[in-house]
Amino acid sequence: MDGATHAGSGAVSCVDVSRNVRGSLFVDYVRLIRSTKHVDWDRHLEEEDLAFLEGRIDDAQWYPMTTFERFGLGILHWVAQGSVAMVHEWGRHQVDAMLRLHPGLIEPEDARESLMRVAVHRRGFFDYEVLTVREVTDGHALLGLSYQMGDVAELAACMQTMGAFRELLDRAYALSVEAHFTSRRWEGDKTTTLELTWK
Repeated sequence: MDGATHAGSGAVSCVDVSRNVRGSLFVDYVRLIRSTKHVDWDRHLEEEDLAFLEGRIDDAQWYPMTTFERFGLGILHWVAQGSVAMVHEWGRHQVDAMLRLHPGLIEPEDARESLMRVAVHRRGFFDYEVLTVREVTDGHALLGLSYQMGDVAELAACMQTMGAFRELLDRAYALSVEAHFTSRRWEGDKTTTLELTWK
């Protein structure tokens, strides 16, 4: 792992050659942890993680998934109180931030096109394959998810992703949106599959 602080920018970046996440997604976790003042994060995070809470996060830089995973687990335990339903809702709310930066991602009244655009957009958040579009038709989609994290973190990440895709379909004026997992890696399946249906 090669860590570096960028002179002049105040941005902290640390690249793990195996798996990394884009700063534009990493920063959401950093902001939430910074704002949760009642938790002594020094006790619950690794020393290498704490540096990211001090410096500026650069949207375009890469940050280690190992830290991202520990941040996510800390947020799930100390902020969401273990509620994956809350994580799902957070995924829905993240769509607002995404659309502020990229308002053209959603095509009104074209759920299929909107889903494809967002799926391609989300791939740019990671430097390895996390999301695979297996099938998309009018009214149905199958997405493969693989964050390659521990079971609890994987569950939380997939629930967050489910929330985001449900919300984007709502924003594209899809009706009767349903989402569920047809396979779950955290329950022993080889992969995780998210199925989405709408009218």
